[in-house]
Amino acid sequence: MERLAAFETMLAAVRESHAQTDEKMRRLRGQGKEKTATYRQLMGNRMVYQNLLSLYRAYGLIEGE
Repeated sequence: MERLAAFETMLAAVRESHAQTDEKMRRLRGQGKEKTATYRQLMGNRMVYQNLLSLYRAYGLIEGE
């Protein structure tokens, strides 16, 4: 059961980080700051979160979101 709890905790953290990153990127886009280093770093982070969620879906650990 510990592994399941750890997975659920990790999944919640990935989802939350993904949502926060999207929000920060949206704000920066609204300010016309798509070419800043911060925006580009956030984009890289978002790609990591998206890849993790895609892997979870591919292995049937979560359903499509």
